Amino acid sequence: MEVAIFGGSFDPPHKGHLAIVTKALETLPIHLLFVVPTYRNPFKERFFAPPHLRLAWLKKLFANQPKVRVLDFEIRRQRPVYTIETVAYIKRRWAPKRIYLLIGSDNLASLPKWKAFPRLRKEVTFIVFTRGRQRRRVPYRTIPLHIPISSTQLRSQMERRLLPPRIARSILNFYRQAARARRLRSGTSGGRAGS
Repeated sequence: MEVAIFGGSFDPPHKGHLAIVTKALETLPIHLLFVVPTYRNPFKERFFAPPHLRLAWLKKLFANQPKVRVLDFEIRRQRPVYTIETVAYIKRRWAPKRIYLLIGSDNLASLPKWKAFPRLRKEVTFIVFTRGRQRRRVPYRTIPLHIPISSTQLRSQMERRLLPPRIARSILNFYRQAARARRLRSGTSGGRAGS
């Protein structure tokens, strides 16, 4: 059995994430694709949407895809979990012959800083999804995607067209309420923020 792991904050899940999963299922000889939301990314101070909500969004998004499993492995630990731990768990639980690790090209710079990176490199085959044309040489297999979206950009713009329709309303409601609460806390409730 060959499997793929696609981990991330998914804060929020967007059409770019959906495109990565779809492309991986079309391109790679995999039996299962594990989508693994983090409790908290070891490289980030905090998250915006709470873990249980991000998990619920992903489960709803991929509910009708039999080859996709949304794992709560990292969220159940209630701490930052390193990718090498998730790989070890999947190896114990499913004993795959090969593991593909799906990452965005924005992770390439920090990749050597990942916990136990030399070991991780032996355990998995990296697949790098690039946004548009990749200018520098990448030492891993790349798959181009033409969807230039990041969760960080999306949180600032929050455009419905960039969100999967199945979960768009819930995502928009959450981030709008969170923005309203932040404005109230900072005392900028009168008028539009940033105007």
